[in-house]
Amino acid sequence: MAGAGRLPAITPMLATAARQLPADDDAWSAEIKWDGIRALAFVSAGEAVLRGRDGREISASYPEVAAGLAAAAGRRSLILDGEIVAFDGARPSFARLQKRMHVARPGPALKSAVPVRYVAFDLLHQAGRSLLRNPYAQRRAMLDALGLETGAVSVPPAFPGEVHAVIDASRQLGLEGVMLKRMRSYYYPGRRTGSWLKVKHVLAADVVIGGWLPGTGSRLSLAGSVIVGQRGPAGLDYLGQVGSGFTTSELRELTTRLRQLEQPGSPFAEPLPPAVTRRAHWVRPVLNAEVAYGELTPAGRLRHPVWRGLRPA
Repeated sequence: MAGAGRLPAITPMLATAARQLPADDDAWSAEIKWDGIRALAFVSAGEAVLRGRDGREISASYPEVAAGLAAAAGRRSLILDGEIVAFDGARPSFARLQKRMHVARPGPALKSAVPVRYVAFDLLHQAGRSLLRNPYAQRRAMLDALGLETGAVSVPPAFPGEVHAVIDASRQLGLEGVMLKRMRSYYYPGRRTGSWLKVKHVLAADVVIGGWLPGTGSRLSLAGSVIVGQRGPAGLDYLGQVGSGFTTSELRELTTRLRQLEQPGSPFAEPLPPAVTRRAHWVRPVLNAEVAYGELTPAGRLRHPVWRGLRPA
């Protein structure tokens, strides 16, 4: 895709988890948090390339999105920021998206059973000009003016000055949360800043799988739980085990992947409890996942964690 390849390389700007809501509502815009896969879209000369958060091209996994973006943009040259989302009715469904995430080239049956859309929420480059130093409010207005809405692309509304109202509405609708963006903020590629805040109604953590424990009963041949952590200054910090939220099919697929990654020693920076180490199968810490949880214990462990699914690196 030579046309799209001429566009500059950009990595996504990241949000910070909100510790408290901003007091100056008028300075912020609120958007729904879409619970999909973050992707930048590089569109030029009638072609589109999708790249994930790590910069890897994922166009072949979501060909209907790439085609929809190319058709919507026409001959315009654009870089968009957004998420690839699967829906269950009107609500985004990460569980449904899981069925598409690790399929390199989906066939017609899977594309029909699990359709996806590109939800565009920012415009970073247009007609050969970088917009990274344009305020968010201006970039968003330019995005809205593009008219990109197609069957595979949507540009949902943003709500300037309505932080609390959008948070309340998203909670009532059972959505994952809200993104808050300072209207005068610039776009900082690859950086996590306080200019973008994420407000989650359910606490969630990005974790790394460092091992697994065998199941019992009918799941004796499968992983019963995974041992997870987060990367810290000294290495992989232990957060606990996650054993609920899996379907049987997920466990089968995950167990196969974990067995392929087994290694003799623990990847964690600290000694783990003997009750864990006696039964643990250690793995190379390369699989990333998301878990929901109630709170962190005083010892820094996840309380009541629930599996939500594997995430891209």
